[in-house]
Amino acid sequence: MMDHDDSSSHSESPSRAVANDRYVVVARRYRPQTFDELVGQQHVRKALANAIETNRVGHAYLFAGPRGTGKTTTARIFAKALNCATGPAISPCNQCDICVDISEGADVDVIEIDGASNNSVEEVRTLRENCTIRPARCRFKIYIIDEVHMLSKAAFNALLKTLEEPPQHVKFMFCTTDPDKLPITVLSRCQRFDLSPVDESKIFDRLKFILASENRQADDDAISILARRAYGSLRDSQSLLEQLLSFSSGNITVDDVHQLLGTTDSGKLLDFMESLASRDANSALKMLSEFWKIGVEPERLSEQILGIYRDLLSASVGCSAELMHYSQPAEFPRVQQVAEKFGKHTLLASLEIMQEMMRRVQATTKVRILVETAIVRLASLEELDRIEHWLNVLQSPAMKDFAKSDLLIAPAGVATQLVTTQKKMT
Repeated sequence: MMDHDDSSSHSESPSRAVANDRYVVVARRYRPQTFDELVGQQHVRKALANAIETNRVGHAYLFAGPRGTGKTTTARIFAKALNCATGPAISPCNQCDICVDISEGADVDVIEIDGASNNSVEEVRTLRENCTIRPARCRFKIYIIDEVHMLSKAAFNALLKTLEEPPQHVKFMFCTTDPDKLPITVLSRCQRFDLSPVDESKIFDRLKFILASENRQADDDAISILARRAYGSLRDSQSLLEQLLSFSSGNITVDDVHQLLGTTDSGKLLDFMESLASRDANSALKMLSEFWKIGVEPERLSEQILGIYRDLLSASVGCSAELMHYSQPAEFPRVQQVAEKFGKHTLLASLEIMQEMMRRVQATTKVRILVETAIVRLASLEELDRIEHWLNVLQSPAMKDFAKSDLLIAPAGVATQLVTTQKKMT
């Protein structure tokens, strides 16, 4: 029942309606309100839905994962499912006062706490005392603690006993981007769910849905760049889309995306990579100069070059177009050609140079000079694959048999001299 694919055609709940004089950003306006709207995380929504259906809801849950993957959103939906006036139900109605207030973060019985700013032992002692008070109108008093790993050691210790045996009307829901910082004594008392980065195709579908809802148009390639740029964070992709909606009043194009992000087109980057593959440092530096003139940021360009190197390396070991993350699918034949010119071992060495350069970027204000120096190094690399070829020749069975023989490899003049000397001795 909860295993179906994510759909981008869900109708938005009335709680998303806002007053005309108050603008709400895209990430909040299109925040999922039910498990069905939750993008990705099928394993999490299935487990929570089954817990509600079978009446096996625990007292403490931990939602862990990268930023923007839906940790706090999942906790809110779960809180609504448990406290909905028509529930507990897998799908909260989003119509009753309880659901609306939880969605807006205003319900008196669902308390959201920022662990970063409320991390002292005194805050936890107050929470522990309030736990004994029964909920005002809901079935459960629910504490959602965001970035729970920021609590102090003393605060965790003060929470342990309550977390192990809370009152029957209390549920804890913890959210964190760094579960490794939580004490093992806390982890052992929670049911843990790890939220994974959202797949690019699902981010793409969600952004298309938002654009349609906003009556705006965008090129698919532009949306694809946003989906890749978010690195699995749905919220980051929506924030980027928000910027683009303000930046461009008409149809959003690839050029709009590159201009906003300070990046450049992947086709131009492949031209750049071809000059490096040809060991043409002069041409590569001229292209860099053109990138600087059009406002490309050195840090963003370095990330793009690193990403293109990654795609070239993937192509060099036989990966298909579906695994290209930084170049367009239509450019895959060209990616294969450039990868063949480089060779696998040269690409590996190039990636090492780029990673070293990006580590040094943090310690200098002369980023352009650092990038240009790295580019000259890349254009000066030996063709390492040829070295490997000759090593393979030397290690071949034929060469090993030759090494065991009495034959010598020597220049013609020396060989003749050796033969002459042998004749005189006889």
